[in-house]
Amino acid sequence: MVWVLLAVVALGGGVASALQIRGALEREREYRRAPACAAVPAKASGCVWDQEFTVRSAAMNRGERGESPEAKLVLPSGKPWEVAFPRTEPVMSEMQPGERVVGVIWHGQVVEVRDAEGRRQQTSDGPVGWPEDRLGGALACVSFGLAALVGGLWPLFARGDGRHATAAKMVRWHGVGLGATAILTLWAQASNDWPLWAIPAIWGPLALLLLASMTAFALGALRGDLDDDAPAPREPRPQTS
Repeated sequence: MVWVLLAVVALGGGVASALQIRGALEREREYRRAPACAAVPAKASGCVWDQEFTVRSAAMNRGERGESPEAKLVLPSGKPWEVAFPRTEPVMSEMQPGERVVGVIWHGQVVEVRDAEGRRQQTSDGPVGWPEDRLGGALACVSFGLAALVGGLWPLFARGDGRHATAAKMVRWHGVGLGATAILTLWAQASNDWPLWAIPAIWGPLALLLLASMTAFALGALRGDLDDDAPAPREPRPQTS
């Protein structure tokens, strides 16, 4: 039943991620098409404005659960502004107190930070990269969830049959491989700044190989190829005089 519960949670997360892909794409496109503001926006606006900040502090929060990297930035007027990041690289990790950075403001939020060397990094409010994250999450959760659901329910309908239990185990663990492959593909895409289509283009063939392997192992288990037929070693009998 543990696998069934994991499957339900994963499928719920995968469906939620899939439903967010379209909205994330529209938001990213809106940001990329946004014009530059003619003057400092007095309120949240759809134009983009480059604002200079001074770094007051930067906390990496490595190893702390639930804590994202964050920085406290200060406007020239002295007003503080807290900004969170999804990761520390490439700008966040190099921030030092007193350093000048440029924050891109869009809809009243700092969505990107640039340093003096021209490096740039999206903040947690930035729209760039969200479609890829949602797609990768959907592929990982749905593929794992479906395999875990089949592998979790299978033994319940074939109680007492060892071969069916082994086949179900093969399905479950290949599902783990499908989910892990999707996560690794997302990591590779983000690290190399590949386009969105690279995720299904890379993960698709790998998923087909894993599905073929899953089918082969499951059929082998049903045929008894994975049975442990080796006879148990006999204990020597004491000789009677």
